[in-house]
Amino acid sequence: MLTLAEIMETIKMVQEENLDIRTITMGISLRDCADPDPKTACRKIYDKITRLASRLVAVGEEISREYGIPIVHKRISVTPISLIAECSRQEDYVEYALTLDAAAAAVGVNFIGGFSALVHKGFTGGDRALITSIPAALAGTERVCASVNVATTRAGINMDAVYLMGRVIKETAARTAEQDGLGCAKLVVFSNVPEDNPFMAGAFHGIGEPECTINVGVSGPGVVKNAVARVGNADFGTLAETVKKTAFKITRMGELVGRLAAERLGVPFGIVDLSLAPTPAVGDSVAEILEAMGLERCGTHGTTAALALLNDAVKKGGAMASSYVGGLSGAFIPVSEDAGMIRAVEEGALSLDKLEAMTCVCSVGLDMIAVPGDTSAETIAAIIADEVAIGVINNKTTAVRIIPAPGKKVGDKVTFGGLLGEAPVMAVHPFSANNFVRRGGRIPAPIQSLTN
Repeated sequence: MLTLAEIMETIKMVQEENLDIRTITMGISLRDCADPDPKTACRKIYDKITRLASRLVAVGEEISREYGIPIVHKRISVTPISLIAECSRQEDYVEYALTLDAAAAAVGVNFIGGFSALVHKGFTGGDRALITSIPAALAGTERVCASVNVATTRAGINMDAVYLMGRVIKETAARTAEQDGLGCAKLVVFSNVPEDNPFMAGAFHGIGEPECTINVGVSGPGVVKNAVARVGNADFGTLAETVKKTAFKITRMGELVGRLAAERLGVPFGIVDLSLAPTPAVGDSVAEILEAMGLERCGTHGTTAALALLNDAVKKGGAMASSYVGGLSGAFIPVSEDAGMIRAVEEGALSLDKLEAMTCVCSVGLDMIAVPGDTSAETIAAIIADEVAIGVINNKTTAVRIIPAPGKKVGDKVTFGGLLGEAPVMAVHPFSANNFVRRGGRIPAPIQSLTN
């Protein structure tokens, strides 16, 4: 039973501290839509998405009005399209991306994820066709997001896929050059990808998922920042307990909304992802949480330790609040989407190397990083290899969403608007990794993969 004090506290979180439901994401299986005729397959895909998600936006808005909780995005994730399109034996899957985009527009969702492939141990013909279609697909659609999983702790790292993704990212940036390489903001390269992530651009509906489900992503950096500020110079145990209790409250709200949406849509509830996802809005920054802990600027010495405390406490609070925590769940550090991160980069406190170190202890990885437009495909591939290696060795999800901004150099900015924000262009190392990433083959799975 909620007390009056708890109700008032939640209202304050929403009104003054930027607490919101970042996304209600409907996962839809397209496995029964596969067909050797691509036109038939695309018709099945469109019909199924528009049938199951026809009320998704309306239900989200209805719940938001009834409970006074902002629900920022309504989204869809689908079965990786490489699995669905493969039986058509086409060499180009752009038609499938256009179908996804049309279906997303028809039901009014912000994004649709699942133009995806899972290639951590090797490629099928369908995987290659999808990956090589990504640049044209993202340049030719508005709502479609793509992701590729290139590594797992069990399989190791598919370095052929890593190198290929370096080239795909460069081509995607070139095709969307007039928008500062916006296509790359809708493309994620993963290791140990989760199958139930509601956040874009990496969401897809895994093959172990049900026919249809509702997953919810909550967000509350502003709430956590204010809670940390209120405890002042308390010891680390008190600080961790404060973050944990705050995460508990945020997660409970997220599960309430998710279960309501699932019930009204007549589909199962899946998971609540309790990730602290920042926005460019003032006071909605993960970097500012770390600074509230006592760091003069995010990126200085001590930042990785502070982030480790934050991420762990968020997970503990969420796990106590719900038995269905999933997705990524922790703290995101996307540079372009976090005002504090942007400030830290501009003031020289935060570098690409420090961000990489921070990803060892947080939810995802190098997220919304802008680098000079002349950065080579090999250098991008090497950055991906470093990041996915962290995930493989530590048995965690890591990812890279990087934008080689066409025509931009270090110190320039790229601007995407909305939740994607703007990013300062960061320096990369000038020394070559070409001969390394061109070796080909697979970096073997680490010894800790042998757990049976």
